[in-house]
Amino acid sequence: MLSLFQRDVTVAVLGSGSGGNCTYVGDGRAGVLIDCGISTKQILARMESVGLKGAPINAVLVTHEHSDHVGSAGVLSRKLKKLTGEWVPTYMTEGTAAHTPDSSLPDGPLCQIEAGVPFRVRHFLVDPFTIPHDVQDPVAYRLEIGGASVAVVTDLGRPTQLVTRKIRDLDALVLEFNHDVEMLLGGRYPWRVKQRIRSSHGHLSNDQAADLLAEGWTPRLKNLVLAHLSDENNAPARAIAAASRTLSGLGADTTIKVAQQSEALPPISVSASGW
Repeated sequence: MLSLFQRDVTVAVLGSGSGGNCTYVGDGRAGVLIDCGISTKQILARMESVGLKGAPINAVLVTHEHSDHVGSAGVLSRKLKKLTGEWVPTYMTEGTAAHTPDSSLPDGPLCQIEAGVPFRVRHFLVDPFTIPHDVQDPVAYRLEIGGASVAVVTDLGRPTQLVTRKIRDLDALVLEFNHDVEMLLGGRYPWRVKQRIRSSHGHLSNDQAADLLAEGWTPRLKNLVLAHLSDENNAPARAIAAASRTLSGLGADTTIKVAQQSEALPPISVSASGW
């Protein structure tokens, strides 16, 4: 069970993939969910399954309007109000809010944010930054909590200089390794879908993610989670091999884990040395 007085930062990927995405980041005093694309029931059940039952949720941070990232926002807001007695705010950009179906919008406070403008959730400094994806105004999130830095970066079609800068000097990184190009091209998806996935506003391939990692890695990075893997167009072994080649070439002491669609990963603990 999570101690409410611990100061280490916990990063728990509760689910990742085209069927739904959600990651919890907290330190016992406060916590946030990044995306809510799996059901509210599953979010709470998976938190409990990894020892996070009752862990604080002070905000929901949405990256973009696709249902696998925002689908349960409405139900989740009502459930958290029932559990805590207070509305928990949901944060998203103006573009995301405008294109999210009404049924997925939260009943509680909806706080519009701007890429490139950091804000605070309790003592967390949240830095939303632009990523290239085929939606209106998508962002990824970097969080500074005490002396710890973590980021969740998925659903982007290509590495950018901005993203490279934002993944530097992290303690933990959840990074998209969506597809293997050979498997995608040889697979059964229609050609238009393959083109969309491979486009500069689609999803990162294993090789693209590995290249981004090579450019943005620093020795501080001890925890890497490979996320948003396609069940159809990727295999964990291929994603791990791509990441491992890069990290080996860098002489990195970085632990690699692969996020799952159907269950939560065991939480990562990051020392918040600034407390």
